[in-house]
Amino acid sequence: MIHRGRPPGGAIGRDLLRREAHRMSATDPATQSAHAAEAAPSLPADVDWDALRAAATEAMGHAYVPYSSFPVGAAAITEDGRVVAGCNVENASYGVTLCAECSLVSQLHMTGGGRLVAFTCVDGSGSVLMPCGRCRQLLFEHSADGMLLETVSGVRTMDEVLPDAFGPRTLATYRAEHQ
Repeated sequence: MIHRGRPPGGAIGRDLLRREAHRMSATDPATQSAHAAEAAPSLPADVDWDALRAAATEAMGHAYVPYSSFPVGAAAITEDGRVVAGCNVENASYGVTLCAECSLVSQLHMTGGGRLVAFTCVDGSGSVLMPCGRCRQLLFEHSADGMLLETVSGVRTMDEVLPDAFGPRTLATYRAEHQ
């Protein structure tokens, strides 16, 4: 079951992070250092990707896909440990179809806002998907610095999947420099 809002959703996210941190403690110290260097201080060194993928798979089960028959689910952990999720919702006018990331971000704001620290996305068979370009930009807008994404080529940071992105941090820097 995907929990909406603060606890118990926060407890689930914290449990995912705690289990993965424990798993990582038994791995190669060089791997731990590399992950720690990638992540900002508020981010976990790693995430229980299996559990997060299961939350995305559950969300995918709610997808509305009468045209493509290609259901997608997404799940993410917020800075405060909540798990938020979303699914794609198609429309006969294809241009207004909502990707799973769109409904995930809506749930993020409906349950208290915040920043995303870890994200995954799956297709109808549970295989990991890479977010499209539009959704990468959407995720960037709501990401914590150093957000981690599970991708088809492994875990990457937001900066790796959307290098040189323009977003709220760019605007904040510009405003600070031009006041």
